[in-house]
Amino acid sequence: MTIFINESTKVIVQGMTGSEGTKHTKRMLKAGTKIVGGVTPGKGGQTADMDGAVIPVFNTVKEAMHKTGANASVVFVPPKFAKAAVVDAIDAQIPLVVVITEGIPVHDVAAFYAYSVSKGKTQILGPNCPGIISPGKTNLGIIPADITGPGKIGLVSKSGTLTYQMMYELRDFGFTTAVGIGGDPIIGTTHIDCLRAFQDDPETKAIVMIGEIGGDAEERAAQFIKEYVTKPVVGYVAGFTAPEGKTMGHAGAIVSGSSGTAAAKKEALEVVGVAVGKTPSETANLMRKILNG
Repeated sequence: MTIFINESTKVIVQGMTGSEGTKHTKRMLKAGTKIVGGVTPGKGGQTADMDGAVIPVFNTVKEAMHKTGANASVVFVPPKFAKAAVVDAIDAQIPLVVVITEGIPVHDVAAFYAYSVSKGKTQILGPNCPGIISPGKTNLGIIPADITGPGKIGLVSKSGTLTYQMMYELRDFGFTTAVGIGGDPIIGTTHIDCLRAFQDDPETKAIVMIGEIGGDAEERAAQFIKEYVTKPVVGYVAGFTAPEGKTMGHAGAIVSGSSGTAAAKKEALEVVGVAVGKTPSETANLMRKILNG
């Protein structure tokens, strides 16, 4: 089992004909992702050759869904045009939109996220995220497909590079799904959304949760774990050495006093039974002990 996606997911790539879209479409195809179309306004009716795979291009998500049966989109659109691309996907009522783009203005993200909530049909993952992978089945985004194979661990992470590192550290066990939710101030899919899905997935036996300093997402996740999650969870919070009171770039996070610090998040998680490592490798070892126990 996987969460949010599976080997039957039919994917379109918004911005497929751009340089990043082309590069990562080829990567996703090699990973087994069922990419059925691309969307670039003004290029509808054309096709794109992706290392021998001929992919049709459409003007709108609605048209692409109608012609291909797509049920997920990956967005590789420059920040200036990202809001319009996501709104196009929401208007088409596609179930899942994975927004890879970094640097989208916060007010644009707030607008399209609020719009998705008002419509109630489209789940947004990201923005500024590496995407989601179910190893050996499908891969939506930029996560390398060859780090690990399928297994029984679920992973949810704010950080892209730490997603990759944790997949590598625990490659001997493998993963049902790894989800990079992104570290921007406003995101769609949260830690809690993923924790709920992993708890409900019968093949996920244990969960790794990676957070970052700033905000209170990890504290809220801890409360959710206490109330809902019965599977073992291990955690890592990036930023133990960050100075207090300084704005940290990746998450746009402001740490003030004890609020939002790695230590405060670690404490909140440990209170509800989550083992928290001080480094990614220590966190992986905590999970290894659980799975070998």
